[in-house]
Amino acid sequence: MNQIKHHLTDALLLSHAAGGLPEAFGVVVATHISLCDECRARSESFEAVGGALLSESGRADLSADCLDATMALIDAAPEIAAPSNDNPASAVLPAPVRHYVGGDVDAVRWRPVGAGVRQAVLKTSGKETVRLLAIPGGAAMPDHGHAGMELTLVLQGAFRDEDDRFARGDVEVA
Repeated sequence: MNQIKHHLTDALLLSHAAGGLPEAFGVVVATHISLCDECRARSESFEAVGGALLSESGRADLSADCLDATMALIDAAPEIAAPSNDNPASAVLPAPVRHYVGGDVDAVRWRPVGAGVRQAVLKTSGKETVRLLAIPGGAAMPDHGHAGMELTLVLQGAFRDEDDRFARGDVEVA
């Protein structure tokens, strides 16, 4: 593991541990956790607290159609490519992203967006998206707006903004 300097907030880790994040954010959080010992430990603590709370809570009655409704949600979920048998030790993409891509970086379906920048949109079940960006060294991040929270996680290389440098595993919350 490298020296990750930019971490997820407790609120994001707690929401992830509770299963409350939209799928797209969950992919980014799970990927950061797979790279960051500190955030993984914090997440495990939140999961332990959640487990203790569940074990202390009373029994909840389920509706008669609960199983059918759950199975319908499973059936409606998008298909995700089967992971390839690549060597995780030499993989560029961490396991949570490889799961969505169906392999390592060579399996990504890149589309050019201009100025040498390429992107791939990973299919998730929600309205939020996961975008992989390949930005050449020295190039700027493409102009984009923020209609809500945005998580940027560096998977390879590094970038610098006005305030700091972000390298593999670092996450920027905007």
